Amino acid sequence: MSKHKPAIKNIAIIAHVDHGKTTLVDAMFKFAGTFRANQKVEVCAMDSDAQERERGITILAKNTALNYLGTRINVVDTPGHADFGGQVERTLNMADAALLLVDAHEGPMPQTRFVLKKAFERGLKVLVLINKIDRPDQRAHQVLNEVFDLFIELGAHDDQLDFQVCYGSGRSGFAVKEFEDAFKDGPKDMKPLFDMILEHVPAPPQDDDAPLQFQCATIEHDDFLGRIGIGRVYRGTLRAGMRVAVCHPDREASTLTSVKQVLRFEGLTRQAASEVLAGDIAIVGGGVDELTIGDTLCAPDVQEPLPAIKLEEPTIAMTFGVNTSPFAGKEGKFVTSRQIGSRLELAAMRDVALVIAPTEFADTFEVKGRGVMHLGVLAENMRREGFEFAVGKPRVILKEVDGTVCEPMERTVIEVPTEHAGKIIEFLGRRRGEMLHMEPFGQTSVRLEFIVPSRGLIGARTAMMTLSKGEAILSHVFDSWRPDQGPVVGRTNGVLVADRAGDSVPYGMFNLLDRGEFFIAPGTPVYEGMIVGENNKDKDLDLNVCREKKLTNIRSAGADENVILPPPRQMSLEESLEYIDDDELVEITPKNLRLRKRILTQIERTKAARKTAKSLT
Repeated sequence: MSKHKPAIKNIAIIAHVDHGKTTLVDAMFKFAGTFRANQKVEVCAMDSDAQERERGITILAKNTALNYLGTRINVVDTPGHADFGGQVERTLNMADAALLLVDAHEGPMPQTRFVLKKAFERGLKVLVLINKIDRPDQRAHQVLNEVFDLFIELGAHDDQLDFQVCYGSGRSGFAVKEFEDAFKDGPKDMKPLFDMILEHVPAPPQDDDAPLQFQCATIEHDDFLGRIGIGRVYRGTLRAGMRVAVCHPDREASTLTSVKQVLRFEGLTRQAASEVLAGDIAIVGGGVDELTIGDTLCAPDVQEPLPAIKLEEPTIAMTFGVNTSPFAGKEGKFVTSRQIGSRLELAAMRDVALVIAPTEFADTFEVKGRGVMHLGVLAENMRREGFEFAVGKPRVILKEVDGTVCEPMERTVIEVPTEHAGKIIEFLGRRRGEMLHMEPFGQTSVRLEFIVPSRGLIGARTAMMTLSKGEAILSHVFDSWRPDQGPVVGRTNGVLVADRAGDSVPYGMFNLLDRGEFFIAPGTPVYEGMIVGENNKDKDLDLNVCREKKLTNIRSAGADENVILPPPRQMSLEESLEYIDDDELVEITPKNLRLRKRILTQIERTKAARKTAKSLT
């Protein structure tokens, strides 16, 4: 092949969350010489988002390109968490093969099944890397058998079953063709993995002279270029300044525009290019304001849009609305319904797995997504950008299948110490879970596999951590739609609600400790209707946390003893979303998270409760 047209390999790295995808890409960068020897690079360099670094997971699919032995290897690092499956589905469109990472101890997990199924549906060739083989508890040979069983279960054809496999460690930066080679003396590096990619990843069709077809898989915003689209050139050559038609199979009319700038990935950077040839991944910027995910850029005289990118339907919905509490507008920069609506539309444009819909209220929007974490990440990003808003309890989306109303079900795997397994089984039983499988795992643990309604998993993670003393590991992924499974036990305790505005006082809180557990510290500003704690009983309780000690003109030694309060329970944004009930909201500002009742005054809440009870009789 000529110098100006290097060989191209497009590969997506897929795995369950925390099986080491991003760490492996770091090792590939170093081996391929992407970084200078003295260059300071962050660990998990591909996880550039602040939340990704804090959570230790990949949220956004990202592209990079490595040059190795004259071959350009385009790598897509995909998220491993089920809630971000929409990122996986559309970015697989850019690849010709997938590298499946599997933890040498954990083996295939629910998300492994999900991403592998998507790769098979795309007809991709799958290579396997058994990762983390330097763990003391590795069981690489068993895991390889489990991967083979999973391939068969998902209907892999003969060519896919004859998959290539490597063993290695992304953190230690080596791969080996045979497991036993990992424990032999001598230097080890990533060469066996690169050799496997060069030999077994099929080369893309490189028809450079045909009419252009470029499909957009990701939309981003650049401060200098405005809207930019990332995708693959399937046919022809994409050149800066060329005239193109923006087409989609679901739209009759196309839009003519000019691509002002074309870029390519080089390591972690984007570099301007005069042209990008067929088979390569490109970035287009400037003049593409009409471009959306799934659109095809075609030659104006040969408009042949590629098939639309199909995605799984959302399973969870939540309302985002204007903050209406007495503290509204004090802590946020963007507080109006117009600003919130515009930001949600921008999020939906970037992430096709998000669906935004209006509600009966002008200041409230319904946001549909893949899970509580999916929507929680959106809310946290908005909060960090200066937005102030209120969100309602997540609820599952129902769907009619063959005339029957069905709800989403999740395939759920829990790893838990054996002594806590009984409590977990009982808990999921109350949540309408159906046990599929139970087997010993390691020396002291057991692995449980269930099918559970999605609504039964809302709030389940926190409850399971409590039941297992923090040792349960929960993973789940969408499985199927099934008829309504019946009522699910929700929160069993009521809440403590502030009955007036003011600052919470240690004296008043100390005298209420027997009522429950507090969510706020002394000195916290509160308002009527704000939730300040959890009641020990199953009913809500209004109380006065602002009560001060009455002062008299009599003083005695020891009369004013120091009040010692237990630390308040602090909840993350996702824990708050899973905790609230239907009649409650989470107030989200750049500085604080507050739980509150939808109806703030006790009198109005009592009236509403009576009205509801009357309508049910």
